[in-house]
Amino acid sequence: MENLEDIVPLAGTLGIQVTTAEPGEVRGGMDWAAERCTANGVLHGGALMAFADTLGGVCAFLNLPEGATSTATVESKTNFFRAVREGRVEGVARPLHVGRTFIVVQTDLMDDDQRRVAQVTQTQAVLS
Repeated sequence: MENLEDIVPLAGTLGIQVTTAEPGEVRGGMDWAAERCTANGVLHGGALMAFADTLGGVCAFLNLPEGATSTATVESKTNFFRAVREGRVEGVARPLHVGRTFIVVQTDLMDDDQRRVAQVTQTQAVLS
């Protein structure tokens, strides 16, 4: 895979790394950092959503049908379960549905203790 920051510049700004990228599973991480926080040192929900969207977008891209060129997020639903005040968030994105016009991906975000921080389900349109 190309350098993620060349494809998604925001990934560099947020410190997002993709560690493995296969059609069936994309894994990555994002460290807690004060500049990514909201009040009281809590990692901002928007940063977590951007992390999940990045992993989900890579997963959808790797599952594009022949002839398609890219994807675009058309819907994203996030459930937040706990705050992150330190450490690293790990993410795993897996396809739930791969079709000709839409790809649905679920991304689970976990803290250092392997507790679920958030779960994101997104629908990606297949673009030609």
